[in-house]
Amino acid sequence: MTGTSTPAPFTADDYRARMERATRAAADAGLAGLLVAPGPDLVWLTGYAPTATTERLTLLVLAPGQDPVLVVPTLEAPDAEKAAGAPVLTLRDWTDGKDPYAATAALLDASGRFGVSDNAWALHLLGLQKALPRTSYASLTEALPMLRAVKDEAELRLLTAAGAAADATFEEIRKVPFAGRRESEIAADLADLLRRFGHEQVDFTIVASGPNGANPHHEVGDRAVERGDMVVLDFGGLKDGYGSDTSRTVHVGEPTDEERRVHDIVREAQEAGFRAVRPGAACQEVDRAARAVITDAGYGEYFIHRTGHGIGVTTHEPPYMIEGEEQALVPGMCFSVEPGIYLPGRFGVRIEDIVTVTEDGGRRLNNTPREMVTVD
Repeated sequence: MTGTSTPAPFTADDYRARMERATRAAADAGLAGLLVAPGPDLVWLTGYAPTATTERLTLLVLAPGQDPVLVVPTLEAPDAEKAAGAPVLTLRDWTDGKDPYAATAALLDASGRFGVSDNAWALHLLGLQKALPRTSYASLTEALPMLRAVKDEAELRLLTAAGAAADATFEEIRKVPFAGRRESEIAADLADLLRRFGHEQVDFTIVASGPNGANPHHEVGDRAVERGDMVVLDFGGLKDGYGSDTSRTVHVGEPTDEERRVHDIVREAQEAGFRAVRPGAACQEVDRAARAVITDAGYGEYFIHRTGHGIGVTTHEPPYMIEGEEQALVPGMCFSVEPGIYLPGRFGVRIEDIVTVTEDGGRRLNNTPREMVTVD
């Protein structure tokens, strides 16, 4: 088993600043500290990503007034020491046969409330509760939903590059044959193209043709794409540790007037959602703007998901563009704007760009055509 660090070009000082920021945010939220298990939060805070998450406890402890401590199994300590953030961490290792919860408990306020990363194992949380029965816990997304939401300039450059790689993928996929080929074959082409343009990880390649397009999260299968099909393409992954995610809906051959009309409505809704992006606006305003266009056109019941989600070291994270989310947009936030119309048994249309909030509006990180594109 080996550990790896994120390939993103961050220094120990960058990780120190993130850990300090997270610790301050925890204190402001009334928490005694943060407990971060292996996963995207640990990568973002330290640059450390164990390649195999096992039953052995690995936990970053951040608490006001003390240095950051990474509790790791002894056999994995050499890999943790190679992480970019390791120089600003204290490593506390534990050997098999010893109690890792007792060792961790010594670092914690015995009656404190802690934020815990969402993907922490129940095994470990229950072990800590047994060692410190007066502690309590809140999920990190609940306690600090915006912790990773505002990106710095280096992160924005990486997200911009990931978006450009996804755009290059779309420009190439529109050149391949569609008619007569299986969805799974076109999805494989998408994955190959994402890797060709620099993605180290492909998270999803949705190819939803004809009636399958009415399912927003359609799993690709062996359906052969037919001439006359609408085809929803939604694909993305990680490039240099940061995410891409874009959707375009193409048509095999010439579309009908109705298909053009529905596509135009979604395009107008996507533009309206983008125009609603500005500092200080609530997340729900982006959803409302896009949804209003589709509702006014008579298709409101067929827009069946939120308008967007955040993106960063994962392809789905806070903030979310949905009714009821009153979090204000802040420069540096990055998220999707992806309205859709899904007509059961017939076809679907979705258009998605990643957008970042600027000082005076928004900037798209995807710039391929949003107008109807026909393929062969």
